[in-house]
Amino acid sequence: MSGPGPAAAAPHRDYQGAKIGMWLFVFTELILFGGLFLLYSAYRTKYPHEFHEGGQELNVVIGVANTIVLLTSSLTVAMSITAIQKGEKRRARILLAITLLLAAVFLVDKVVEWSAEIGRGIYPNGPELLKRPQGAIIFFGLYYTMTGLHGLHVLAGIGVLAVMLALLTKDRIRSDDYVKLENAGLYWHLVDVIWIFLLPLFYLAA
Repeated sequence: MSGPGPAAAAPHRDYQGAKIGMWLFVFTELILFGGLFLLYSAYRTKYPHEFHEGGQELNVVIGVANTIVLLTSSLTVAMSITAIQKGEKRRARILLAITLLLAAVFLVDKVVEWSAEIGRGIYPNGPELLKRPQGAIIFFGLYYTMTGLHGLHVLAGIGVLAVMLALLTKDRIRSDDYVKLENAGLYWHLVDVIWIFLLPLFYLAA
């Protein structure tokens, strides 16, 4: 009797290639933000007083609260990966749902914060900001650019994690096939690490 044909063979999954591809993507993101961090450093050296005063105007409470939110979300996504590795599908789904909720809380906090600043006329080309020295204009320009870009990454992360939650529900991510969730978790950790750098640069600028 002949053996099973090609159709019966197990599908090929290049887990190593998927992980390498994700790390390459993370590297390009680090280059992007690394360039912005260098730009910030150059202007910070040129306008230390204006950057210090700009940092004093930001809402440190919201900045720190959002840091706690993101760090907690990093923990829950890591716990979700561990849970699916152990075959605990329900626990993995709950933890991933909590991660999504925390990500949404972060974005809501940013909207509240930005709304307050925009309401005071502190935004690019805003009437209040244009009265300020050049260094202050640059500070807030970088603030909106870098935190806005980070916010877009958070939004993208929410989309990716939502897809992972759907795949978990459909049993497309299992204890023997979880590389997609692992890569999504790596992306989310990147988002968290970037924010950890943004917090002292803007909110704790001394």
